[in-house]
Amino acid sequence: MVKSQETLGTGVRRGVYEMAAPAANLTINGDRLWDSLMEMAKIGPGVAGGNNRQTLTDSDAEGRALFKTWCEEAGCTMGLDEIGNMFARREGTDPDALPVYVGSHLDTQPTGGKYDGVLGVLGGLEVIRSLNDTGIRTKHPIVVTNWTNEEGTRFAPAMLASGVFAGKHDLQWAYDREDAEGKSFGDELERVGWKGEEKVGARKMHAMFELHIEQGPILEAEGKDIGVVTHGQGLWWLQCTVTGKDAHTGSTPMNMRVNAGLGMARMTEAAHQIAMAHQPHAVGAVGQCDVYPNSRNVIPGKVVFTVDFRSPDLEKLTSMREQYEAKAQQIADELGLGLEIEPVGHFDPVTFDEGCVTAVRNAAERLGYSHMNLVSGAGHDACWINDVAPTAMIMCPCVDGLSHNEAEEISKEWAKAGTDVLFHAVVETAEIVS
Repeated sequence: MVKSQETLGTGVRRGVYEMAAPAANLTINGDRLWDSLMEMAKIGPGVAGGNNRQTLTDSDAEGRALFKTWCEEAGCTMGLDEIGNMFARREGTDPDALPVYVGSHLDTQPTGGKYDGVLGVLGGLEVIRSLNDTGIRTKHPIVVTNWTNEEGTRFAPAMLASGVFAGKHDLQWAYDREDAEGKSFGDELERVGWKGEEKVGARKMHAMFELHIEQGPILEAEGKDIGVVTHGQGLWWLQCTVTGKDAHTGSTPMNMRVNAGLGMARMTEAAHQIAMAHQPHAVGAVGQCDVYPNSRNVIPGKVVFTVDFRSPDLEKLTSMREQYEAKAQQIADELGLGLEIEPVGHFDPVTFDEGCVTAVRNAAERLGYSHMNLVSGAGHDACWINDVAPTAMIMCPCVDGLSHNEAEEISKEWAKAGTDVLFHAVVETAEIVS
């Protein structure tokens, strides 16, 4: 091996030696990976073929227990921090070498698919299993991670636990998040038995890789096996509370109504218009709303809804938020409505580490998989971890780009290709010991 001073993009050294790449004929066991995906999908089944394994539910606890069993059977030790992040460690040959992390999340949307997040966790486990099969040892330990509450459906915001790990959120603030029933994150973490004692964020990383389905249509449309994710979109979630006056829909004159529902309708249209005015590479929509009292013959007196703006361009992202807040207030004033806007989720656009991205691209080329650069349209745990360690993402196609839907689907071949690339990128970065 030849001495090298190469560093990853964030300034963290890859190691003092040039790294040997795995041989092109080294691939993962695609059948075993698929069987694991299907076995995990039996836990928290949805009503239409997908999954409802929301974070810190009994189903989530059951899925975690199965994952822990599989990791221990693969010879890993399991760590658990104060926010429930799980860390399955395969030892390296150098006790002083920082680990290479790999993983995603096991929690799902209420009507989620079988692959969103889960592929990244079980793909990481398959990396460990395949290393065991081949007897390959690495200098750096490899750690497979299940990040808690990536989806943010039950407890906002999304990527909550990785955000605490990266120092974006305070731990107690996270514990105090409440679901729609008023149950707190901290209490539910205790209840399901997955609160650890390890300090959140105490771990140091050599690098991290996350495999994920694309959640968009580009790879399938372009006929590509692999998305090499170079950037991630930034995001603003703005929770809007519009207040008017409950009144009878039949007996209240039109000119005397203070209709919170009408305010929401116009503000929803405003979100669309503002996103369209910032094209290209900008999106916006209202994705969640609650209407009160939600009766067919009562004019809504209160509406709470969330606007989702995203862009890989920070200037556009900032502009959309500013323009929307001004326009929404104008609409509220015109209709005599009260308005409060609270940011409930945010991260800036992400540029993933050049060295890790190159490892992913080289792996795809070595293995003969077609590939293209991608900007991730969704938020992922890797977006937060990129602030504290060199990070990259790998994406595989999904049918019709459909995700956050029980009809979400991928092929066994796509799952294997993505995990093959993950295997090579992780093992190269962890440094094979001959």
